[in-house]
This record gives sequence, C-alpha cells and structure tokens, in this order.
Amino acid sequence: MRLTALLPLLAAVPLVALPATATAAPGCFDPAVALTVEEQRLTAALPAGGPPVGPELVRLAGFDPLVAEVKHDLCAARTPRRAERVVTQAGERLWRTAVDRAQGRRPDLGTLDRFDDRPLYWARLQLSSAIRQWRPSFALPDRAVLLTAFDHGSRGLDDVRFPLGKTRRVMVSGFDPFQLDGSGVRISNPAGASALQLDGRVLDTQAGPAVVQAVNFPVVWGYFDAGIVEAAYGPALRDRARRPDVIMTISQGRPGRFDVERWAGAWRGGFPDNNNASVTGGVPPAAGWPQPDVQFIETTLPYPRMLEVTGAYPVNFNQAFCVWPDASQPGTGTPVCRSDAPAPGEIAASGGGGDYLSNESMFRSNRLRLGLGLTSLPGGHLHTPVLGQPTAPEALTDTDFEARRQAIAAEVVSLVTAAAAGGPTPATPPRATESPRAAIESLPGTVLPG
Repeated sequence: MRLTALLPLLAAVPLVALPATATAAPGCFDPAVALTVEEQRLTAALPAGGPPVGPELVRLAGFDPLVAEVKHDLCAARTPRRAERVVTQAGERLWRTAVDRAQGRRPDLGTLDRFDDRPLYWARLQLSSAIRQWRPSFALPDRAVLLTAFDHGSRGLDDVRFPLGKTRRVMVSGFDPFQLDGSGVRISNPAGASALQLDGRVLDTQAGPAVVQAVNFPVVWGYFDAGIVEAAYGPALRDRARRPDVIMTISQGRPGRFDVERWAGAWRGGFPDNNNASVTGGVPPAAGWPQPDVQFIETTLPYPRMLEVTGAYPVNFNQAFCVWPDASQPGTGTPVCRSDAPAPGEIAASGGGGDYLSNESMFRSNRLRLGLGLTSLPGGHLHTPVLGQPTAPEALTDTDFEARRQAIAAEVVSLVTAAAAGGPTPATPPRATESPRAAIESLPGTVLPG
C-alpha cells in the first residue's frame, strides 16, 4: 500500500485554526486543531441561508451512517495499527460505496441523483477533518500516514486492479469539484462524476471488451508536488502483465463542447487551488520515477475515432499551445499562442489544456508513460463541457442540472469506449480553425499574462 507518497504535502497544506465541524464522542476530537481551507468549507452555507451545503449533500446521498460509523471506530481504536486499519478501510469503503451508488447498485442510499459526485467529495472532507482532529488515547507515531492512507483509498488509488489476459485495459482519472467559494460551494465536477460511472466497468468496444479503472484527483497543487498522479498511474504502467492499453486524464473544460487536447505543457499558471494556494513556474519532476525533461507532450490517443462520437455535445480536437517569447526568461512577457507544433528549445507557457491542474494531470501521466518507454501507448487528456450550477441560487440541484451532468457522463463513456478500441493516429492532424489564445483562455483556471 502506498502510504508515504503524499507525506510531504501533509506538512505543507495551508491551515487556519477555525472551529471544526467534525464531532463525535465527547473528548475524542479536538476542535482547536487547525483544518485545511477545503475542510473549513464544511461550514459554508448558501448566501440565501439554510444548512451547510457539504454536510447536507452527504445526508441527501445517504452517506451519513458511513461517516458516523468511521468516526465511532476511530474513537474506539486503541493502537496505532488499529487506527491505520480503520482509516484505510474507511477510504476504500467510501470510494466503493460512491462507485456503487453512482452505478445504480445502491438504490437504498439517499434521494440525491446517483450521478452526483459531490457527496464523495464532502464526505471525504468530513472524515479527513475527523482524522486531523482525532485525539487518540495513545501516542500516535505519525498522523500524516493515516491521512494519506485514507485519502488514497477514498480516491480509488488502492482499488486499481486490472485482470490478466487479452481483455483490453483502460485507466482514467477525474477531478474533485473546484472554485467552491461563495455560491460556488454547490459546484459539481462532471469529470469526477464520469470517473465514478466508469470505475470497474467493462466496455463493449470494436476491439473487444475493455475493463476500466478510475481514480479522482484533488484540485490542490501540493498533492501534485507530492506525486499523486504518478502514484496513481505509475504502478499500473509499470505492471507488464496488467498494463493499461490506454490512459486518459479527464477534467472539466470549455463551455458547450468536449476537447481532446493535443498538447500538454510544462508550466503552472498560478490559479488558486482548493486550498487557495497559488503556484507559478515549471512543472517539477516526481521523485522516484523515470521521466524525460521535456516542455511539451503530444497526445497519442486515437482522436480520429473519438471525433466520430456523437452525443449531446460536439467533440473537438484542440491543437492550441503557448510558448514564452524569450526562452531564457520563462514567465516574462506575453505568451505566443499557436496551433502548429512547438519548436525545439521553446519553453511552454501553456498546453492546449491550459496551465492549471488539468493540463498538469495530462503532462505528468504522459511524462511517466514516456519515461517508462511506452511511447506508442495511447495517452492524453479529455476536457468535458462546463456543467454550470443549478438555476435557482438557493437550489442544491434541479432536473436540468442533473440532466446536463448525466449527458456529459454518458458521452464520456462513449468517448472512452472509442479510445479503448484503438486506431491509428494520423501523422498530419487536421488544420486548426480556432484562435489558439482564445481556446486556452476559455478554460477555467488558466492565467495567461498580456
């Protein structure tokens, strides 16, 4: 079990000492212990009033008993080994419960639309805050180990299991909700919802059945610094007997369309993450993994086959990218955006997927793919349409909001099915017709100067 990959993060996550929301047995939790910015949003209600949004979504999805049981078991733990077992099993159980509910195997759980990804996100925060504020009756060697074990399990990282044999294998990743301040606290991420729909499914492709394994990533720079993308994709890509035939990172992108991104770039634009932290500069290497020192990585996904998919939204092949005007001074000047191909020596200012964590998920997973010598293995990034929010400002959901999310998730399944079938990637991509800069600036989280 990979319990140490994210330990550097846990000492660096921004903390603010505000009253907590995680409570259980008296004396078991210490509300004076600082929570992360994300965890503090558990108390956030809508401007119009009402209960805190996150806990209410957890309740509506029927996850409350699971959260309460884990808190009880944590309070009852009397040894470090037992505590680690409690949180590890809690993470794995939360992920599996969320997947089963999303795929219709748990109709007993709540009244909220089963495609909704938000209960998983907020239940994870309820339990991570409980682990952070838990006051054990014994000396705890390292609380960071418990937080990491729970986090990995609750994101599906410990649940990636591909079969042996000739069945095709596909690994995908989604993301947590983000931009959650103010009325954004009710935001859902269709990429995360799609990952829950895909995990463990067997798709019927033109090349035969394909098994999908999915994970969901945090929208936090520090987790990426600590190597969560490599911790997710690395073991699967290194397993020669069960290696995936396709890898695809997925995130929410532009309004009204899907985009298969051609280029990922090695630059971070500094847009604030879910802990309100900003990072600007080159994408750092990941310790312990072979990876080339490159500025851009081109998709190897079979995009012509994916462009043939029809659904509620059009599918586009986005070829935009941006470079810094002076390669000796990256980060200065106005980026030059084009849609041909980067030249040797040019320094990335943005991939087609922007300069936020979606771009970085493609860059890191495919940098790892190249570092392991898997140059022909199909890999790349898919941006979903923007989901938006429920129409009424005081609503947590509505029928149109749910229908849009279901339509996006259904088309993601079709696009992953098309990618799993394979097919040649043409040497000469089709001519781009959209302004490269406009294509990149339309992405949430992208910060292009000038």
